[in-house]
Amino acid sequence: MANLNFAKKELNQKIVYYGTGLCGKTTNLRTVYAALSPQRKGMMMSLATELDQTLFFDFLPVDLGNVKGWKLRYHLYTVPGQIYYNASRKLVLKNVDGLVFVVDSQQERLDENIESFNNLQDNLKSYNLNLDDIPMVIQYNKRDLPNILPINNLQVQINKRDYTYFESVAIRGIGVFDTLKYICQLTVLKQKDNLAQV
Repeated sequence: MANLNFAKKELNQKIVYYGTGLCGKTTNLRTVYAALSPQRKGMMMSLATELDQTLFFDFLPVDLGNVKGWKLRYHLYTVPGQIYYNASRKLVLKNVDGLVFVVDSQQERLDENIESFNNLQDNLKSYNLNLDDIPMVIQYNKRDLPNILPINNLQVQINKRDYTYFESVAIRGIGVFDTLKYICQLTVLKQKDNLAQV
């Protein structure tokens, strides 16, 4: 899981944005990347497939400070949305420290969201992990569209474990940073005990 860089005294944590194709994972990362100062972020990389892409970059958060003397560095990833690229989705999950499950709130995308959530659980099993092992938040995206499901319907269908959730309109930056800050805080809390033993 979390990777310690002893030379730089950095705690590196990997956050993966998971969800269906075109649900807003890439938009989340692009919004965050655009808002960060150049001194605080690495280069954004993209691995493009025929229909989708995987994005990733790292950053040093400004307002989360450090933990027990260790600077925090987060590595943000998206998975390809198409389950067709499941090998890539599974690979991106390797050594994950936190998850953001991005839901496309449109009615017609409900089945795809459920399939993607089930796919997440299956892929975690390949690393002998389950959702109880990893901090996660849910982001209900595209809340500005006319054909969206009410939150209580989405909760019943997708969020049966009652994860903290955020409503968002990622294309306008709404809810993007609330989601990111919360998942970063959850991963830090999980790592505090581990750092005490270093």
